[in-house]
Amino acid sequence: MFNLKKNQEAKVEILNDRTDKIELEYPTNWAYKLIASEKKALEKAIYDVIDEREHKLTHSNNSKGGKYISMNLDMLVHNEDDRNFIYEALKAHQDIKMVL
Repeated sequence: MFNLKKNQEAKVEILNDRTDKIELEYPTNWAYKLIASEKKALEKAIYDVIDEREHKLTHSNNSKGGKYISMNLDMLVHNEDDRNFIYEALKAHQDIKMVL
């Protein structure tokens, strides 16, 4: 990663060293940005994870070459465990490339 000469040190600057957690009041609306190869596969993946929970899915962007699509998933989460479970389940789904 770094090309260092013998006896040369790498200096790294930490831009954000905050370790405190964000305090959220639940229930709260939460947005996940999802990236996938196909819209239909993404819609099915969302259904696989959240079943029939109320949500709003909106188009965000298409990649320049059209290989990927990103969409915003907005929904009510009831607590931190719920929010994290949905994130991890979406991230683990085979049809979703990335969750932000």
